[in-house]
Amino acid sequence: MYSKEFDIRWNDLDANRHLANSSYIAFMAHTRMAFLGEHGFGHRQMQHYNIGPVIFYEHVYYFREVFAGHPIKVTLELGGMSEDGMFYEFIHNFYDYKGRNMCRGEMMGGWLDLGQRKLIGLPDELRKVVDQLEHSANFRLLTREDTRKYAKKPVDLKF
Repeated sequence: MYSKEFDIRWNDLDANRHLANSSYIAFMAHTRMAFLGEHGFGHRQMQHYNIGPVIFYEHVYYFREVFAGHPIKVTLELGGMSEDGMFYEFIHNFYDYKGRNMCRGEMMGGWLDLGQRKLIGLPDELRKVVDQLEHSANFRLLTREDTRKYAKKPVDLKF
């Protein structure tokens, strides 16, 4: 399983002196991008194909507080992917230095064609990189319907 270790810095903490919500999100994003970059799917490849990742949602489940003083480990698994690679779900777990599961993060996203500003499937070369990730125990093939399971729609202000 892919993992990344992080030291907790002063600016990672909130007013309660534990890891801030935004730090969890940042550590998850850093872990994902580190995996992709280390496996040949970094900024250069995204620029070549003119694509970028877009996040539909992130859910974070907190189990225990994380404090400064000891490093944490953030893992990454593939929870799901569509056949064409357009949609993906990543699962992250946070562990303290004793191996205790402190938090779980689940996120779903897709790949955006930066010229057309539309979702696209991944080229085979890049889909194979994502598929190298260890698959979660609940791995599934994703469909467009999976991306809408929370059925949230924008409600604009009326002026």
